[in-house]
Amino acid sequence: MDQEARFSSFADFYPFYLDEHANRVSRRLHFVGTTIAALLLTLALTAQMPWLVLVALLQGYAFAWVGHFFFEHNKPATFKYPRYSLMGDWRMWFEILTGKIKF
Repeated sequence: MDQEARFSSFADFYPFYLDEHANRVSRRLHFVGTTIAALLLTLALTAQMPWLVLVALLQGYAFAWVGHFFFEHNKPATFKYPRYSLMGDWRMWFEILTGKIKF
């Protein structure tokens, strides 16, 4: 069974995702990690350095997991809902960037 079957859509999942990221420090860590990952992915593509893709993923998850383990005290949603979690991360990043969610 699909891991994400508990939620019928991303719209159903996103409120759960935000609840899992209620701590402001955790959200900040996610935002910083996602921003750095995006920059590294862009550099990997433009400079044709594919090894940077791995660095981007590792550092992005490192920031997020510090937020979960030390500030949220929960397990990252990535483990149970990988696709929706990635979508949630980017949506939360955008909503922080545009001021919809407090940084």
